[in-house]
Amino acid sequence: MKKARTRIEQDSLGARPVPAEAYYGIETVRAVENFPVSGLRFHADFIWALAAVKKACALANRSLRRLDARRADAIIRASGEIMAGKMRDQFVTDALQSGAGVSIHMNVNEVVTNRALEILGRSRGDHTYLHSHDHVNMGQSTNDVIPTALRLAVLKRAKEFAAMSRLLEKALLQKAREFRNVVKSGRTHLQDAAPVTLGQEFGGWAHQLEKGRERLGRLAEGMLELGIGGSAVGTGLNTSLRYRRKVIQNLTALTGFPVKSGRNLFAVMQNDADFAAVSGGLRDYALSMIQIANDLRLLSSGPNTGFGEIQLPALQPGSSIMPGKINPVVPEVAAQVGYQVVGNDVTIALAAASGECELNVMRPVIIHNLLQSFEILTNVLRILESRCVKGIKANVEKCRANAESSFGIAAALNPYIGYSKAAECVKEAIRSGRTLREVVLAKGFLCARDLNKILSPKHLTQPPQ
Repeated sequence: MKKARTRIEQDSLGARPVPAEAYYGIETVRAVENFPVSGLRFHADFIWALAAVKKACALANRSLRRLDARRADAIIRASGEIMAGKMRDQFVTDALQSGAGVSIHMNVNEVVTNRALEILGRSRGDHTYLHSHDHVNMGQSTNDVIPTALRLAVLKRAKEFAAMSRLLEKALLQKAREFRNVVKSGRTHLQDAAPVTLGQEFGGWAHQLEKGRERLGRLAEGMLELGIGGSAVGTGLNTSLRYRRKVIQNLTALTGFPVKSGRNLFAVMQNDADFAAVSGGLRDYALSMIQIANDLRLLSSGPNTGFGEIQLPALQPGSSIMPGKINPVVPEVAAQVGYQVVGNDVTIALAAASGECELNVMRPVIIHNLLQSFEILTNVLRILESRCVKGIKANVEKCRANAESSFGIAAALNPYIGYSKAAECVKEAIRSGRTLREVVLAKGFLCARDLNKILSPKHLTQPPQ
């Protein structure tokens, strides 16, 4: 068997072999050996954001003449390639790793360095000419780069999430219009209640998601305040105010987000409450989505022995033993995604509370869970919109029959015959098996004309002008 080629690299702890074809280097090799924890990798948008920071800093260092143009241009080009999605297989450190994210930061520094060396016509590992610490990481620290990159990644994910939520809201509103005249029984405590229209239910769901999206959008605005330039502890060691301003300007140009320097870099580096707040917004949105998913499951249940008021698209056979069974698979996966987001939020909250002094070292688990929540929630909204909501059909006759047989309509009688007489009619209807309409007429409490008006769909589901 042919032995894999290696190169020898040196760091402050000594020398180690590195795969010859790898763009990463010795510190990444050590991290891979030290943290074989989960097999999980950092989200692609976080790698994009780290590369954006590297490019912005190299541009700033070049303009301030701290870094010569030849080296800077190679770093800028290499960082741009990573932003474009290249060399993704080179970011190999586990998502659950050393505190603060030192390992993934050095992984990126090393990949940028070795790709830049290649651009310069030199060999990978030739760190006498271009060094991952001295050049690629000039004016930076893990402690300001990692939270800055997470803020940028959250802004990117939040934008995509909002776009997908709007599509789902639009689909729900379309169904609300389509079903606006489909009267059905309302339910509270899972018992018969006053009638509603199917369209009113769908419209309520759309508004829930709209409110959740807007709430999350307000929380995500806190991500615009960056700590880059704070260096190791917030003092800006080995940087300047000019450098900080230029990096912020460059990041705005590179990402399209109107980012700004934090009003207090110590606070930005010490505390991760902003990330916990965004996670809380995702959690709240997920809670609404779980409710909607469960309602879709209930309303489509049966079809013969359940509510059976709506029909979901049939996407796949639902049983390995019961022929013809179709399950509400999309609402089922949506609820599971919601549970995962809630669980991620608990992890993020604990990690956000665990910083000490000038730094929260628990950021890697925050990064993984927060970006995963965005990813899976956005994906499942896409599935809900395209493979479920758009194809929902109303079982109009079942809805009407349920509305007419529901004793919840008795509430509409209260202003005309009083609560006690209405309750008497309900009890008699239950005992006799007759409809509520038949009992009211038999007792002579109302004439047919008045009763028809009171129990009309319009009167039952819409307040008078």
